[in-house]
Amino acid sequence: MSSRTIPTRHLILCGLFATLTAVGSWISIPLPGGVPINLALLFVYLSGSLLGFAAGTMSQIVYVLLGLVGLPVFHNFTAGPGILAGPTGGYIIGYILAAAIVGFAHSSSRTSAPKSLAGFIIGLGVCYTVGTLWFMHVTNTPALAALTMCVFPFLPGDAVKIIAAFLLTKKIRPLLERTH
Repeated sequence: MSSRTIPTRHLILCGLFATLTAVGSWISIPLPGGVPINLALLFVYLSGSLLGFAAGTMSQIVYVLLGLVGLPVFHNFTAGPGILAGPTGGYIIGYILAAAIVGFAHSSSRTSAPKSLAGFIIGLGVCYTVGTLWFMHVTNTPALAALTMCVFPFLPGDAVKIIAAFLLTKKIRPLLERTH
């Protein structure tokens, strides 16, 4: 066995946050254009802020792999490579990048509020960028139309998710650190 083993606690938490992201994806409201409103990003944020860079990123990789192999973890209980290749696939891949960015921003147990919020906002921006560029490619939609369908309607809800993730992180993270 390697001297760099992954603690069982991290494996369990990775699985838990992959599952929470799936549940958040299932709670969705369809919109015209095919990109639904859901709660997945809340759990993406929390995976990064609570688990850190490595485990938070891994939880989202696990989530994507579960959907890729056919478990119905994506929006509306969908799965498979077709979803990742479809209009929303870039946003799903963006979850991995968002969790990594948020995890990096929360790499210290004493992360400041501005650094925490910046991590959430930059993570969202990267997820939007990757997702919207992919959406434009797959659907041959011009930039303004894609932004109108895929970004603008989601901004208020994503602001609420960022605030919720920030507040939950402040409450939950000290509890997780005590259980080390």
